[in-house]
Parts: sequence; C-alpha cells; structure tokens
Amino acid sequence: MEKIISLQNNRIKNIVKLGKAKERKTQGLFILEGARELMLALSAGYEVDSVFICPELFSKTDYPEVLSGIENSCKFEVSEQVFDKIAYREGSDGLLTLMKPKSHTLEDLKIKKNPFIIILEAVEKPGNLGAILRTADAAQVDAVIVCDPLTDIYNPNAIRSGVGCVFTVPVAVCSSQEALMWLKQNQIKALAAELQASEWYQDVDYTTPTAIVMGTEADGLTDFWLNNSDQRIKIPMRGKIDSLNVSVSTAVITFEAMRQRGF
Repeated sequence: MEKIISLQNNRIKNIVKLGKAKERKTQGLFILEGARELMLALSAGYEVDSVFICPELFSKTDYPEVLSGIENSCKFEVSEQVFDKIAYREGSDGLLTLMKPKSHTLEDLKIKKNPFIIILEAVEKPGNLGAILRTADAAQVDAVIVCDPLTDIYNPNAIRSGVGCVFTVPVAVCSSQEALMWLKQNQIKALAAELQASEWYQDVDYTTPTAIVMGTEADGLTDFWLNNSDQRIKIPMRGKIDSLNVSVSTAVITFEAMRQRGF
C-alpha cells in the first residue's frame, strides 16, 4: 500500500478540489468519509475509485471489516497530518473514499403502491438536505425528489449531516416541471407547505398517494408549486418567529403522515 505523507501530493490536492460541485461533476467522483457510510454505499452498489486510510485513526473504527472487499490497488495510507487536510469532520475514524456517483433520474425510482414522497425545491444548504434524507430514512419514505437544487446530493457536508442516508433513500434530481408531470402521471397529490396556507398540516389526509413539497427557509416555495399543488398546508407557529428550519418542518409533517398510515 502506497504511503502519502506530503500535503503537496497530487492525489491529496485533487481531493481538496473535489470539495467543489463543479469538480465533482467534471471528474465523476465524490468524497465519502467514514467507515459506516462506506458500508452503506457498498450495500447500495456504489463503486469505489480509491481509499485513503489513516491507520492511527482507523484502528479505532467500529467497522474494520469494511475494507475486506476492496482491492489493495485502490488503497493509500496517509499520515495524520495529511488526513486532517482532507477530512470534513471532527472525530473521524480515519477513512476517506472517492466514489463514483449513480444516476438519479425520476425513471430510476421504483415506487410502491400508495407512496409518500418528499419534494424539495431549490434546496441550498447541504446540512438541511442531509438532515431531510436522514428523516426520510427513519420514516421509510418512498423517495426524495430534489428539484432545481442549489447544492448537489453528493456534497460532503450533505453526506456527513445525513450520515450516509443518500445511499439508503431513493433520490431523484430534476426540474420542478418534470417532478410535477411525474406526480400527475403517477396520480400522487402534492401538498405545498407555506406560511399563509389555510389548512393545518395535521388536518390533512396523508393515507392516499401523497407528496409534500418543501421550499427554502428564506423564500419558501415559488409560485410554480403554490399554483400547481393540490392543497396548501402549514404548521402552527405560536412563538415569536414565523417559521421552522426546513428540515424540522419536513420531519414534523412526515411523521404525521406516518402516524396516519399506522407506521
């Protein structure tokens, strides 16, 4: 296994470059940090490009077996200083992998009978995207559709905040127009979350094929979704502020839907 101790090593410089979405798209690679996340990715059929291991940190991992099926030619040992340069989180277990992304089209989604879908319009904060994917995994949501995103689903911080749930939840990326057409084709009603809605979220029926549509905290949903959704819903706000973090709002509505569905 080749050992890398220089911060100027070309492979290390390239990992730093992959922190940018444009570079990830150009190279067809994304950064995955953590042994547990790698296990989830491998279970979902993702392909490994290369692995960077810091032995001093990896010796403390709870998932030492994760490397057993990866060819030695893909593995590189790095010093603690080098790993600190490429790591995205504190308390890392010393494993960082470059992975090849998958396709995430609407056609890739395999929807079950009576689905529940989360639709995100123009999500821009990777932490929110990751948190919503984590909620989707916990609730066993049928899919998350990301429309017109301002951050990509393979952003390292989205993967980190989502603890790898991008690999456990069916995800599609498309335009809002494409998503709306797909909903109509599959006879799934769209519920738009907005502050001025007349319907309380808990008074709506989620037991039929349903998609909740969530906008950004700053601007909410665009007129496209407000005008094309079947209903508009809101969460009661009884304090001084008028809105919740979008990931919290999504979780509140999602688990009400799960409650109604008897999950």
